[in-house]
Amino acid sequence: MKNLLFLLYFTPCMTAAQNFHFAARLGLSNYNGDVHPAVFSLSQAKLVGSVGVQYDLSERFTARSYLSLGTIQGDDKRGTPAMQRRNLNFKSTIDDWEGSMQYSILNLNEHWWTPYIFAGIGVFHFNPYTTDTAGHKYYLQPLSTEGEGIIPGIKPYKLLQLSIPFGVGATYSLNEDTRLGVELGYRKTFTDYLDDVSGAYADQATLLTAKGPKAVELAYRGNEVQAGSYPPAGTLRGNANNKDSYYFVVITYTVRYFFDKYKQIAGILHGKKQKKVGCPASNQ
Repeated sequence: MKNLLFLLYFTPCMTAAQNFHFAARLGLSNYNGDVHPAVFSLSQAKLVGSVGVQYDLSERFTARSYLSLGTIQGDDKRGTPAMQRRNLNFKSTIDDWEGSMQYSILNLNEHWWTPYIFAGIGVFHFNPYTTDTAGHKYYLQPLSTEGEGIIPGIKPYKLLQLSIPFGVGATYSLNEDTRLGVELGYRKTFTDYLDDVSGAYADQATLLTAKGPKAVELAYRGNEVQAGSYPPAGTLRGNANNKDSYYFVVITYTVRYFFDKYKQIAGILHGKKQKKVGCPASNQ
């Protein structure tokens, strides 16, 4: 009787644990914006790493959550002639949280691999910075390089933002408990300031009075590559019509967390078919 009660109590817990995976990702991160206008490119890409969890809701649907740390960057020197004359650059770390749902095209109980798609919601933190000609590092948001918070109607941008993560991937079952794959994950954002470039040059005198000479120096850097003076207020500095975005190209690895009580407790019935999703099978 005690054995029966033990089995009835713990079997649901063991089943849930057998759907649970620890996950990791490692690869490259990049961004699309005014200082790197290519929609997708690995030029100027930097490393990104993630840790996370996955839970198999069914044979095709998986709930997942990841924490990622990466870097994005852009440099006008590697762009078009017009960008080179503008001569802006930036770097930023990206702290990214993703909660999403994954749909597998194939059933992993019938195939050893499957392509998949995913989508969800995310939150990320960024903080663009640059270095001046002397090599000193400056965070750009406090300098209001386009007059944010100084010029009426231009609000300071927030460093913590929402995103919509979505993408595609493919995963291969190395065995019942581990999977290896590749993934392209895109992040739609609601800000145009990942690179601190969006609209127009602020009035030089206004910016100088409010934020000081360093803000003026880093707002206009064309004079570092050719003779010129600070542009008139309202001269376009970026394209405010297109929001910035960023993306990850990564290798994924997941391992199932479970305790195979089927090998330890006699009398539990289980199927003979090996299962790569959900409860793992046991050797007869």
